[in-house]
Amino acid sequence: MKKLLALFTLLSVLLVAGCGSEGSSGEVSSNTKDEKKKIALVLPEKIGVNPFFQQMDEGAKKAAEEFGVEVKTIESTDHSAIEENLRVAVAENYDLIITSSFESEDALKKVAAENPDRKFAIIDTVVDLPNVQSVNFREYEAAFLLGAAAGLSTKTDKVGMVAAMDIPLLKKWTVAFEEGLKETNPDAEFLLNYVGSFSDPAKAKELAFVQESKGADFIAGAAAVGDLGVFEAAEEKGFYTAGQDVDRTEVDPEHIVLSQLKGTDAAAYETVKAFAEGSFKAGIVEYGLKEKGVGLTYVTHDSKTALNEFVGQEVIDQVKTLHKEIISGKRTIKNPLNN
Repeated sequence: MKKLLALFTLLSVLLVAGCGSEGSSGEVSSNTKDEKKKIALVLPEKIGVNPFFQQMDEGAKKAAEEFGVEVKTIESTDHSAIEENLRVAVAENYDLIITSSFESEDALKKVAAENPDRKFAIIDTVVDLPNVQSVNFREYEAAFLLGAAAGLSTKTDKVGMVAAMDIPLLKKWTVAFEEGLKETNPDAEFLLNYVGSFSDPAKAKELAFVQESKGADFIAGAAAVGDLGVFEAAEEKGFYTAGQDVDRTEVDPEHIVLSQLKGTDAAAYETVKAFAEGSFKAGIVEYGLKEKGVGLTYVTHDSKTALNEFVGQEVIDQVKTLHKEIISGKRTIKNPLNN
């Protein structure tokens, strides 16, 4: 009996000691409260090929560090791997899964529809599902400014653009650029050629040569990786050009005199921030000139590169006036996709 009493006393002490992990409210503490939110960034290609996606990776990681969440970047070896990578992220229980661009649309539609309780986001296109946030850009506003600058800068009144593919999406660049060109130089001739791919610098270079032979002294690149071919052609033939997404003037300031900017880093940063702070919602979020999501070097954003004389400060000042009219609402640049 004494042994049983002693055993009972010991068990009571151990039980009380075990309850010592409870807080003053009586709730048992749990490590799950301290677990970080997990976010997966599924890119449609490898980092390092296109600065567009490298920016996105940098923006997401910056937000993760600042807002205390975990971000893992999953790079796709090719477009066929996107769906598989999205499914891997679902299986690994990421709280938010972010992907990007039209290459990911079909895969995301499948995976998001099959996982209605999981949150997704896609940057630079629209997927209309109740559990998807679509982060879009008004690139046409910046393209209008670039075209306006080209119209004011050209000495031959012949301006070209080498674009990736003849698809509706690219009208946000081509149509708006031509509108800006005609706004400032109604007499300018617009030369437009399509590469047929987002990753063919050799073909883009060839098309730039053709436009230069027709008298174009400014040829804008809008061909993703193909822009590298346009840059090479500009250096070899001595014409002027412009880059996309990031400031490319630093690469060759003698020939790359402007860059149309797109803040994919800001879009990824804001998406991660919204999720971390609990304000993330499905639907469409847009970034334009007013939100500083798009822009043009020297007009909306400073550059480390000195302004090339081909453009000149007088041109920049005139384009800045157009920029102010757009952000104030005095001038509206229509989305060519809605026409």
